[in-house]
Amino acid sequence: MTSETRSGFVTFVGRPNVGKSTLMNALVGEKIAITSEKPQTTRRAIRGILNRPGGQLVVVDTPGVHRPRTLLGQRLNDLVEDVLGDVDVIAFCAPAPEKVGPGDRRIAASLDGYPRAKKIALVTKTDAASRDEILERLMEVDQLRDDWHAVIPVSSETGEQLDVLADELLGLMPEGPALYPDDVVTDESVSDRVAEMIREAALDGVRDELPHSIAVTVEDIAPREDKPELTDIYADIVVERDSQKAIIIGRKGARLRDVGARARADIEPLIGTRVFLSLHVRVAKEWQRDPKHLGRLGF
Repeated sequence: MTSETRSGFVTFVGRPNVGKSTLMNALVGEKIAITSEKPQTTRRAIRGILNRPGGQLVVVDTPGVHRPRTLLGQRLNDLVEDVLGDVDVIAFCAPAPEKVGPGDRRIAASLDGYPRAKKIALVTKTDAASRDEILERLMEVDQLRDDWHAVIPVSSETGEQLDVLADELLGLMPEGPALYPDDVVTDESVSDRVAEMIREAALDGVRDELPHSIAVTVEDIAPREDKPELTDIYADIVVERDSQKAIIIGRKGARLRDVGARARADIEPLIGTRVFLSLHVRVAKEWQRDPKHLGRLGF
């Protein structure tokens, strides 16, 4: 008699910057989603695939739920709603070092709108909290809903309890065969992953409104004809104002060169060759509020 296998979709929800993308990367064991201390770093539904002896988990990383101030923000919230309506399990995340607040309570209550999905709660970032803080957070989170299937403390940094989480999630999935081949870790295209790696490098060290104003498009990826061991990548970093363009480029181009070097360090292992990365910074005025610009940028 063959043992049953389970497979299905889980997504993590919570305020921006509670560690959802880092948790997905830690579970899958590979960097699929970019991470940053800047809120609203994630802008798409990104799937990471984890194979376990008993089946397959497809982890869908989504933007953090927030009060939108732009058309982009509204579209990101709509995207989260679409994902929540389709997954088998919703895992609510609250960081151990921070008290549960009104935003957490609002998101936890909103899960009533998704009756089909089973729900668990996670206390994240336990490596950055004391034992007393973790216990306090577990009690606060437990009281947010009375239908949690489990409440689990986890750390993406140390890997603590990740196996427990993976087993718990798999046990809640429907019976069925794997949804992806077992050698696939994401359905993201190489081009999309490269664009995100460039955006992650560009986000590092910028402040105020600039992080929200950065988008990246990859124009071309191709092996160089006379040097197949070298891949040429041409990409645009898109901002909303000329002043932001000047910040990204930096004095005598120093900052843009630094962005290129950081991005290339991540891109080369993904591509498997050395990379020549050509970055161009262009302005698309108020693109976060403009439906045409959003469409061109894939939102």
